[in-house]
Amino acid sequence: MKITKEIKTGILALFAILLLIYGYSFLKGSDLFSKERTFYVSYDNVAGLTVSAPVTINGYVVGKVKKIEFENDLGGLLVSFSVNKDFNFSTSSIVRIYSTSVIGGNALAIIPIINKDNIAVDGDVLKGEIEKGMLESLTSGIKPLENRIYTTLSGLDSLLGNFNSVLNEETKNNFKNAIGSLTNTMSSFEYSSSDLNTLLKENKPKLDSTFSYLEITTANLATFSNSLNQIDINRMATHLETTLESFNSIMYKFDNGEGSIGKLINDESLYNNLEAATKELEALLRDLKENPKRYVHLSVFGKKTTEYESLDSNNN
Repeated sequence: MKITKEIKTGILALFAILLLIYGYSFLKGSDLFSKERTFYVSYDNVAGLTVSAPVTINGYVVGKVKKIEFENDLGGLLVSFSVNKDFNFSTSSIVRIYSTSVIGGNALAIIPIINKDNIAVDGDVLKGEIEKGMLESLTSGIKPLENRIYTTLSGLDSLLGNFNSVLNEETKNNFKNAIGSLTNTMSSFEYSSSDLNTLLKENKPKLDSTFSYLEITTANLATFSNSLNQIDINRMATHLETTLESFNSIMYKFDNGEGSIGKLINDESLYNNLEAATKELEALLRDLKENPKRYVHLSVFGKKTTEYESLDSNNN
């Protein structure tokens, strides 16, 4: 069968029309060959939602808004949107309008509720809600701040009123006098500072000499500190410990009556003998003082020596 030019031209024209329809649909954001599902949701206010806004599930884009139109004479709005991802959710799922960013506009978020017995299909109407917008949240946050600012301004106004009532003519004069006294004080301080500078200038050589001596003293202290660092403290402590041990050993011998000094300290009989000898020596010295002729004889003519009498016999 021979195809005529007219048939070929008709086929090409039909193909061009189909291609034009597909291109127009593609530019509008719809794909004729996709298996997308269309759902509907009603709102009293779409909060600035626009056509082609994204539709997300858990933050993942699964479709877009296709159409927004009035649903009734009361101004209710019907939003139709497509879902082109193969994800099932029930008809009890919620479609929420939310703000993507401050200047990024609004979008739709499907809050999925999984119920295998009630899966949403193409053409179902879902329940919608509007998330509290960022501007509304900011306004609600500013409201308490506004009340606080108003309270603060009221308190500041009262404070200024009290300040004006306190700052009468007498107070102003006192304040001026106080400023004058402060000025005089600053002048006196400036004069004293000038005298101090003169004193420092006149005594600069002495101060330089003093600081020089101080520097020398500091250097000597540093040298002395270095000398102390060079002393073998451990060795000195060892010698001291040995000396103390020897001293303790000697004291132990003294306490136990070892050696002459130990016996002298601990032997009571020796102590008694020394005490008796001391008493006899004391009696001898006293007798020598009272009767020197008994011990020293100066006889020129050979006088007979007086017989010695003991102290005991005299006492008797």
